[in-house]
Amino acid sequence: MKIIALAGNPNVGKSTVFNALTGLHQHTGNWSGKTVSNASGEFSYNNINYKIYDLPGTYSLIAHSKEEEVARDFICFAEYDLVVVVCDAVCLERNLNLVLQTLEITNNVIVCVNLLDEAKKKKIQINLDKLSQILGVPVVGTSARNKHGLDKLLEKLENKQFNSYKIKYHEKLEKAINNLLFYLNGKTKKLSPRWVALNLINYDEKLYQKIVHYLDYDLLNDNQIKDEILLIKEELNYDIKDEITNTIVKTAENISKEVVTFENKDYNLKNQKIDRIITSKIWSIPIMIGMLFIILWLTIKGANYPSNLLFDMFAYIEQYLVNFLEFLNSPAWLIGILISGIYRVLTWVIAVMLPPMAIFFPLFTLLEDLGFLPRIAFNLDCAFKKCCACGKQALTMCMGFGCNAVGVSGARIIDSPRERLIAILTNVFVPCNGRFPTMITIITIFFVGISSNNSFLSVLILTMVILLGFLLTFLVSYFLSKTVLKGLPSSFTLELPPYRRPQVGKVIIRSILDRTIFVLGRAVIIAIPAGALIWLLGNININNLSLLNYIADFLDPFARAIGLDGVILLSFILGFPANEIVIPIMLMIYLSTGQIIEFESLESLRQILVNNGWTFVTALCMLVFTLCHFPCSTTCLTIKKETGSIKWTLLAIFLPTTIGVILCFIINQIANLL
Repeated sequence: MKIIALAGNPNVGKSTVFNALTGLHQHTGNWSGKTVSNASGEFSYNNINYKIYDLPGTYSLIAHSKEEEVARDFICFAEYDLVVVVCDAVCLERNLNLVLQTLEITNNVIVCVNLLDEAKKKKIQINLDKLSQILGVPVVGTSARNKHGLDKLLEKLENKQFNSYKIKYHEKLEKAINNLLFYLNGKTKKLSPRWVALNLINYDEKLYQKIVHYLDYDLLNDNQIKDEILLIKEELNYDIKDEITNTIVKTAENISKEVVTFENKDYNLKNQKIDRIITSKIWSIPIMIGMLFIILWLTIKGANYPSNLLFDMFAYIEQYLVNFLEFLNSPAWLIGILISGIYRVLTWVIAVMLPPMAIFFPLFTLLEDLGFLPRIAFNLDCAFKKCCACGKQALTMCMGFGCNAVGVSGARIIDSPRERLIAILTNVFVPCNGRFPTMITIITIFFVGISSNNSFLSVLILTMVILLGFLLTFLVSYFLSKTVLKGLPSSFTLELPPYRRPQVGKVIIRSILDRTIFVLGRAVIIAIPAGALIWLLGNININNLSLLNYIADFLDPFARAIGLDGVILLSFILGFPANEIVIPIMLMIYLSTGQIIEFESLESLRQILVNNGWTFVTALCMLVFTLCHFPCSTTCLTIKKETGSIKWTLLAIFLPTTIGVILCFIINQIANLL
């Protein structure tokens, strides 16, 4: 089996090439020792089996982030037969930087110039034959979205040694490299001696240690090599890294001028006109809020019918399961745990969680494919920089709307460990789909009015609550950056890709398989033991009172001080496995049913809550505490996995809960004074 590495800048259609080649024969996991995910797949051509690795998108092999480090390490040290570097035909010059750096490492390279269809629309012509002649490796033009040119790419997948292009540096640096090559002769195994020499001169401790690990030999222990490097450092009394970077950029520019022809100099004018509005100081924030409102409205409005359908289906199945267990003469307690406990909690989580996620994640991915999400990061970068955080945190916030666990894992895109931690710790202030049903129910009952049935007003109030979450994110990010996570904001490269027509079919499949099913799967695993525990607490009685009632009574004094009651607080605690079950647990305790029940209507729910002492203040505190409380168990597990620390996981639980308690206490005290 031949191994292929698929490399390229972000937004060049690399994953589209990967998907077209591998079809459904794909696997997603983590790179060894990394939190960065990888995708690998298999395919056959001309009776030869290939395994292809989709490397993380990177602009350079001079690594600054985990993604860039993973891509660089694979190309430098992994065992493979070929590297396919995917480039964007619309902006070839920038993409050639990665091509040239890859050619420094290996001769076995094929350049895939993708998105030729978009280049044609913009009247950009590329002389692929001339580019191939200059680079000394095969160059193939493709439009992977339409599967054009992929057959030519497959024809080139042969393990051949090409006479590839080598960058010519400044005369002094070239002389230094050649002098060092003499001492490196036969000591670099499969690594390119020239590349090793260049990296010994431009010393990077982290990369050098990986070279040592690969060679199983410390080159700097060789006195001749060590003395030669010291001599080179004395002669090259300027910034070598800048010299290398500038030469690569200049070389890419010169090659691009030779092979690229622009018939229309204003090919990017349309994108620029749209960006003047979307990224303007006046309209950027209103457009983002409006987009948020539309997505929330579509998600909430669209999820109602399938949720009700799922509830009805699960209720229908439940009766058959009960009959089957009774047929087996199962004891009542076993039926209670399995059906009234595990089954009802499990199905409630699925019925409430699945429909909004199945709507939200595709909408989110469509915005991503369209090119709108990078503009959000661009618009909010200034605000996050004032908080000493990173603008990319805006993207993790967007992911958090679907699920905070996804938002936490999405923080991998942030290079700085400090800023990544800030994004992880504050992601919970963005309400996920699991909290939307509770918020909408409370807003409808106590703020909008059941009889009005005004979904527009409900979503408007929900949007205002979410904006409060945004404000808290900025404030807490600033607080963390000035206390436990001190530091200056880092700079980062953020590409504003051209606006593209999203591939709706692929977007739906990818978002459901990669995000919705993944998140739902984690929630289901945790909901099973939670259902059993909740049923046991509700059905073990002492003096005609269940354990749930005793615990709620114990929590009641503290809960009353913050505008809630013991039942509400206990419901949040028992709702730790999944936020969706907070209201069902609340009803279970209020009505002493001993099992999760579904309320008949919003009017009946309102009556139950009012009969148990709920007021407008209780509803307001409930709304605030739903926004600001500890993350669900799935998110906590993800935080532990991403940070590798119990300490940061506990802080992620303590921080929002403390803020929620303080806000609810203030609201309650003001209400009492008035």
